[in-house]
Amino acid sequence: MIPHPLLSLSLLVMWLLLNDFTLGHLILGSVVAIFSGWAMASLRPDKPKMKKWYLLPKLFWRVFVDIIRSNAAVALLLLRGKRQKHTADFITVPLEIEHPAALAIMAVILTSTPGSAWLAYDARRKTVLIHVLDLIDEEEWVTNIKHRYESLLLEIIE
Repeated sequence: MIPHPLLSLSLLVMWLLLNDFTLGHLILGSVVAIFSGWAMASLRPDKPKMKKWYLLPKLFWRVFVDIIRSNAAVALLLLRGKRQKHTADFITVPLEIEHPAALAIMAVILTSTPGSAWLAYDARRKTVLIHVLDLIDEEEWVTNIKHRYESLLLEIIE
């Protein structure tokens, strides 16, 4: 009847906190919460099968270090201003990853790293379009993404 009880309960509580606690809002919030649970159940993707889950800390650490490094690089770029010219550009990266969860993780990694943003994925060509704030060497970016993130994600997620 209620496929995601915690989600439905959380939505109902949030509804009642944002509105007055009346019988009408309790009924309306309950209806919204139940229908939202059903909608979420229909959107639920297949769970990824983790072959080597013990590599997750390595991936998290790698992403954490890269985010810190990218923050420093973008801050320096902004502080230098127009004194140092930078070239923002788009690159296309071929990917071997096909699993939707792995692609979503890759998108989060690339977008959360300052200086880069995942823009579009072409499933037919298996490529991703990425915007880079300070592009010096396109081949280095492609190699870095494939070796630092994609290879590890391919090992972790089946």
